Amino acid sequence: MAPFLSSSLPLLLLSFLPLLSLSFSTVDQPYKTYIIRIDSQSKPSIFPTHYNWYTTEFTSTPQILHTYDTVFHGFSAILTPDRAATLSQHPSVLAVIEDQRKQLHTTRSPQFLGLRNQRGLWSDSNYGSDVIIGVLDTGIWPERRSFSDVNLGPVPGRWKGICEVGERFTARNCNKKLIGARFFIKGHEAVGGALGPISPINDTLEFKSPRDADGHGTHTASTAAGRHAFRASMEGFAAGIAKGVAPKARLAVYKVCWKNAGCFDSDILAAFDAAVKDGVDVISISIGGGNGISAPYYLDPIAIGAYGAASRGVFVSSSAGNDGPNFMSVTNLAPWIVTVGAGTIDRSFPAVVVLGNGKKLSGVSLYAGLPLSGKMYPLVYPGKSGVLAASLCMENSLDPKMVRGKIVVCDRGSSPRVAKGLVVKKAGGVGMILANGVSNGEGLVGDAHLIPACALGSDEGDAVKAYVSSTSNPVATIAFKGTVIGIKPAPVVASFSGRGPNGISPEILKPDLIAPGVNILAAWTDAAGPTGLESDPRKTEFNILSGTSMACPHVSGAAALLKSAHPDWSPAAIRSAMMTTANTLNNLNQSMTDEATGKVSSPYDLGAGHLNLDRAMDPGLVYDITNNDYVKFLCGIGYGPRVIQVITRSPVSCPVKKQLPENLNYPSLAALFSSSAKGASSKTFIRTVTNVGQPNAVYRFTIQAPKGVTVTVKPRKLVFTEAVKKRSFIVTITANTRNLIMGDSGAVFGSISWSDGKHVVRSPIVVAQIDPL
Repeated sequence: MAPFLSSSLPLLLLSFLPLLSLSFSTVDQPYKTYIIRIDSQSKPSIFPTHYNWYTTEFTSTPQILHTYDTVFHGFSAILTPDRAATLSQHPSVLAVIEDQRKQLHTTRSPQFLGLRNQRGLWSDSNYGSDVIIGVLDTGIWPERRSFSDVNLGPVPGRWKGICEVGERFTARNCNKKLIGARFFIKGHEAVGGALGPISPINDTLEFKSPRDADGHGTHTASTAAGRHAFRASMEGFAAGIAKGVAPKARLAVYKVCWKNAGCFDSDILAAFDAAVKDGVDVISISIGGGNGISAPYYLDPIAIGAYGAASRGVFVSSSAGNDGPNFMSVTNLAPWIVTVGAGTIDRSFPAVVVLGNGKKLSGVSLYAGLPLSGKMYPLVYPGKSGVLAASLCMENSLDPKMVRGKIVVCDRGSSPRVAKGLVVKKAGGVGMILANGVSNGEGLVGDAHLIPACALGSDEGDAVKAYVSSTSNPVATIAFKGTVIGIKPAPVVASFSGRGPNGISPEILKPDLIAPGVNILAAWTDAAGPTGLESDPRKTEFNILSGTSMACPHVSGAAALLKSAHPDWSPAAIRSAMMTTANTLNNLNQSMTDEATGKVSSPYDLGAGHLNLDRAMDPGLVYDITNNDYVKFLCGIGYGPRVIQVITRSPVSCPVKKQLPENLNYPSLAALFSSSAKGASSKTFIRTVTNVGQPNAVYRFTIQAPKGVTVTVKPRKLVFTEAVKKRSFIVTITANTRNLIMGDSGAVFGSISWSDGKHVVRSPIVVAQIDPL
């Protein structure tokens, strides 16, 4: 696709998100949806509104899908590529961006964050009852107990949103908990996205309303802010009390994703616009690109919408993507977005594969049907045939004569994990062993399989295949162990969690932190079974899912609690409190490890660490960032004023001497050295901290220098008083990259911590080698 910038800038012919061609044809040219960024100050006074101007000067009324006026100025419309190119030359047009499809990044976790009933942040913040969380996702199933408004006070008076009615959704579906709901479908419809039948529900593809046909949005909303729900479980797994991180926070739902169709940028941007105008305090968006591909900030509607929100004091958290453990796979990279990776919790759902030779292999499963009861069944691996589709148990790839009455070994990848089990079942198999490949390593997630099935890590999967090859009559069975709590070590960085470094601005460490994202129990829709497969007839009030999609709403709920307890904190201050107090040790009091490799994890895996809300409540010092600081950062990475205005809405100017991007006042430090440098080189960082603890305090630093690197700090102490709330310090990092042993990540890691004896304010340090352009 070709995104365009205005005539004062070079025309860009780049394809940043090569996912799908989204067009429907006419006789002459295919029509596509474009997002048009307008310089709002250019509107001639003759036009009473921007909409009048847009429809008169740029396009006709039927072609316009959305108009934007809060986080973004402009509109989206259906145009031919030629018309889009012509518009890009208009002096009032700052950018023309083709609409793209984004994807979803799919009861005990609040306690795992350090929250306890009637104590600490839950008590001090009144469970976030005065804070509004906006969730951009697949909608909501409003009847769930998680969204009850019993004993909640009045809706906050500043709320300006609505409860939009539609198919199977009325104004009565909103209450004092679910205070608003909207849906955004015009971008989806513009590419021929027809919704399926509405009745009967088992045949439902979608609802043209805020009602959730997918389940993902219901799950994320209840993770962030679900009320206490007793006797919660998913078919007996994870039984107990389910509750969100901020149980009394209000919810506003913005449906931008449609079942089996993804989420379109034009709709996402419209939802950002509405959410900020409605009055939300926090935006949670578990959506992003895939395959580690990220567009520049000025061509990324999530980054643009998030800036518009953050610049107005709205905290935005987003998922880091599920393309780990690949290097540089993290997504949602803008520094004004809090980017959340996923970790495990201390709960698991073990299953054991028992081979005919007596060997027992540990895995996981959420299968809740009739057990195999220890009976041994013939074991087969279709991959022995050398046919890739058969090894992956793809649709119609299995020979019933080969698999009938047997347990089938299927390789992970290329199709949904639960769908492989359905393929086995259709071919007559009695069970499945799902084997990780090298890319997934030992990372396991539980699935509510339709047949007896167990997921195994790469090493155990290889052991099963070796056993199948070594004997003429291989047999096996699977034993299911239910729910086990107290797993150690935990947390562990999930193998799928998106990894650094930041592919756009490596000077900014991403992800920012991790939160629980593996095997998370939360509310679910009645329109889909727990597997999400059309053939799954089961209904469940709660479901267990894994993904950075599940980690993101934990941080959103945490932000609501922090915002409630500290209403004067900016989004950057809230992020700083989370990052500088994050855990880097697991429940064995050892360094956190990487699920994929079993090795110690690095800041490229977990950012500053794992969210710890008890400590975030009282961080001592915070690294704050203003809107002007972000503008200086954008100037520093080479964006010109008109490009920056695509993001900021308001005109900006860049100084002659631009600030280095690494001097954005971020709670982490990334020093990049050229691989061609001869001898030692130095990088200097300037940071400013604001005291939010006791007024009179003295902080002294501790350095854990990356191996082979020298780190110096001036001054040696920071003295705060009633009158002096802010102090700056300088960090100088010196390294000879030719002498550094950087390993697979191409970096070495350390930290700087400031302490007054009570608080420890920690920031990770990354020293990396880059190749010159």
